[in-house]
Amino acid sequence: MDEETLLARSGGPVTRGRLRGDLARLGIAAGDLVMFHTRLSALGWVAGGARTVVEALRDAVGERGTLMVTCGWNDAPPYGFTDWPPEWQAALRAEHPVYDPELSESAHENGRLPEVLRRWPGAVRSRHPDVSFAALGPLAGPLTEDHPWDDPHGPGSPLARLVAHGGRVLLLGAPLDTLTLLHHAEALAEAPGKRFVEYEQPVRDEHGQRVWRRFRDIDSEHGAFDYSALVAEGEEAFEVLARDALAAGLGRRGVVGAAESYLFEAAEVVRFGVEWIERGVGGDGGAGSR
Repeated sequence: MDEETLLARSGGPVTRGRLRGDLARLGIAAGDLVMFHTRLSALGWVAGGARTVVEALRDAVGERGTLMVTCGWNDAPPYGFTDWPPEWQAALRAEHPVYDPELSESAHENGRLPEVLRRWPGAVRSRHPDVSFAALGPLAGPLTEDHPWDDPHGPGSPLARLVAHGGRVLLLGAPLDTLTLLHHAEALAEAPGKRFVEYEQPVRDEHGQRVWRRFRDIDSEHGAFDYSALVAEGEEAFEVLARDALAAGLGRRGVVGAAESYLFEAAEVVRFGVEWIERGVGGDGGAGSR
């Protein structure tokens, strides 16, 4: 979308001050802990781009507030490399760069904002290569430290700590199916057919040595459960779940810049998500490997 179209759609430039005011009207307040997902283009023409959005969010939560994003690792080894020819696997195992919280780029599929935040002075990023989170503010350390290697969306994860610290989730022009917190609900839900995956990635061990470690997690790519009985063909389960949460009175809706945006209380979303899954999911699922 060209600049002129973005300007027209957003009613002029979207500035730091305009974003700050819109965020306050949506309900973001000083001292808040906010995990956010953003579709930058949905905001309109933002003067200063991604940096301006982070600055406005920091203005909104203040010095006592903390911001958090999901990062992942853009250059992680392909999950299926173990099916490659042996010599290809050997080359990858010998020379693929190790995951480094400070150097490894955030997954591009998460947009520009996670990379901007995780590089911000004072930001902290968790140690898990596939499911890393970054945070900025007084709670950054407690949120990200000792991220569990296995079950990284479950108890003790940054998502679990977001809930424990009374955090909130902001969808800033991002679609409802980007509500990553629902993976925590999947990890906690006790329902038949939960699907898991295993994969390998290179990390540093406690002695600083490069090692290939095997990880186990819920299947966050294809869904931890078979949701086919709960959603129509072509629909995303998380979008349906989030819509149901909104219909039940959870969350707030408003416009930030030119973007329809949503603000949820993390604990409410997880509680609703676990109940939605446990009530609605049935049938058998299988374990997998990626």
